[in-house]
Amino acid sequence: MNTRGGQQLALRAIVQDRSQVYVELTKPRITAMVLLTVCVGYAIAPHAATPPMALLHVLIGAALSCSGAGALNQLLERDTDSVMGRTRFRPLPSQRVSPWQALAIGTTLALGGVAYLLAASNRLTAGVNAATLFGYLLLYTPLKRITPHSTLVGAIPGALPPVMGWTAATNEINAGAAVLFTILFLWQIPHFLAIGRLYRDDYARGGFPMLVVVDSSGEITGHQMITYALVLIPVSLLLVPIGLAGGFYFVSALVAGFAYLAAAVIAARDPNQRTSRRLLIVSVLHLPVLLGSLLFERILA
Repeated sequence: MNTRGGQQLALRAIVQDRSQVYVELTKPRITAMVLLTVCVGYAIAPHAATPPMALLHVLIGAALSCSGAGALNQLLERDTDSVMGRTRFRPLPSQRVSPWQALAIGTTLALGGVAYLLAASNRLTAGVNAATLFGYLLLYTPLKRITPHSTLVGAIPGALPPVMGWTAATNEINAGAAVLFTILFLWQIPHFLAIGRLYRDDYARGGFPMLVVVDSSGEITGHQMITYALVLIPVSLLLVPIGLAGGFYFVSALVAGFAYLAAAVIAARDPNQRTSRRLLIVSVLHLPVLLGSLLFERILA
């Protein structure tokens, strides 16, 4: 009896450990952020003819595809991940998952998400989802090894999730979806440049010609930090005149935008680990403030 109980506990531990590895392979924190932006896009879109379960369907499809993209990205970058300090303990470099397992899991989840949206949502949403996968896996991921402009390319699929939420609600792309896309696009650049500075040596070791690696003086990097943070302020406020946000959002976006800009200016003028980390923290706080104020207004409306 004791032996059988011990075997069951050992088997349960193995299953739990394997499940944890698979979850890690899908980059759950990124998936959670993606789903938040999908929710915001859905919440502020017109809902005149939206089926009651539309939000649930787009979240399921987006979660599947985003998780699959995370696994396939790790598969494609397993060699460089193995030599970078912050990624060498991921499932593939640490040999806790085989490349074939990652391929099977990633492909099934990614294509399953597109198929689910085709069946449960609409063709436009499935198409935006497919474009997100294409841009992330077939453009951004390989371009990271080739050009310092890969971050701009990667910001395109990174800005599409709120558009998925919008199209799930409206089955169209219009000015509201375009503004949401632009907000997410602009926000990403200072955010990723801050990450790049923090892990500059890692990226250089991995052979990635990121802007922060090739820009030895930091002048171009700093200029881009300031430019994108500055342009983000008026663009984020566009949601008010087009009728998608109100006064609470306006104040929140203005305060958060200038805080983001101030952190970018400081990081640009004094490029070091401390100012880069501060910019990263401000960026991580900025987006939830922006999106949260939109959701708050929608709940109270």
